[in-house]
Amino acid sequence: MEPQMNKVCGIDVHKRFLIATILSRDGTKEIQRFSATLEDLLTFGDWLIENGCEQAAIESTGIYWHPIHAVLEGKIDLIVANAYKIKHTPGRKTDISDSEWIAELCLNGMIEPSRIFPKDDRELRRLTRAREGYVKQTTQEKNEIHHSLDSACFKLASVVSDIFGKSGMYLLNGILEGKDIDEIVEGIPSNRLKKKADQIKEAIKSRLEISQIILIRGSLCLMRSIQERVDELDGEISARIQKRKNDLDIAMSIPGNGFYFCDCYSRGNR
Repeated sequence: MEPQMNKVCGIDVHKRFLIATILSRDGTKEIQRFSATLEDLLTFGDWLIENGCEQAAIESTGIYWHPIHAVLEGKIDLIVANAYKIKHTPGRKTDISDSEWIAELCLNGMIEPSRIFPKDDRELRRLTRAREGYVKQTTQEKNEIHHSLDSACFKLASVVSDIFGKSGMYLLNGILEGKDIDEIVEGIPSNRLKKKADQIKEAIKSRLEISQIILIRGSLCLMRSIQERVDELDGEISARIQKRKNDLDIAMSIPGNGFYFCDCYSRGNR
């Protein structure tokens, strides 16, 4: 049986402020409003400690609970509750009544806590999600370039397997610079691709409009910038994974799993 709490706090959080109700077992209540600024959140944390609050509870409303969790983590046990599961009874609602309701549920052990991952896990997840977002942005820019080339009747993708590889970028840069087709073909760095000279000439005999050149160059510039961010994240994520080698070995033992990237093993696996 879980130990009974004698004093808890219910928190009704909003974007710019929160209403907190400290509720004691004897029915005593103390209610305060705090702004969502860091200074006020720190004051809120001190207020809970000074009042001997043993536990606090808050709805998992958007991301508004994140700063409160960060301020209270390691100081006061904070329960993050699913808003649907602690829904108030129908009727007239106020911010104060909501915070009192949450406090009452918390005092009586009637809130099922949501799972909050440890700080290191949250940070790793934040980094990997950011990396995923950058990769999606790169894919979007590549698709824009493909669209510009297709609309100008350039068929590079039918000749070069990856137009963003070494040979593909050589051809693309030659096109953007307005070089003659014969000059472009003559300087192809890949002997294997040179054998497709006739196909390449057929694929790039059209011309890009000025607006298309500007947009493609902009996409390429943005892709280079994004790649710098990805490389930075790769280094940080890999360093963190190094500390969890046992977990990584277990994950890699599952059939079908593989490295999407991993500096700690080999950049060549990307």
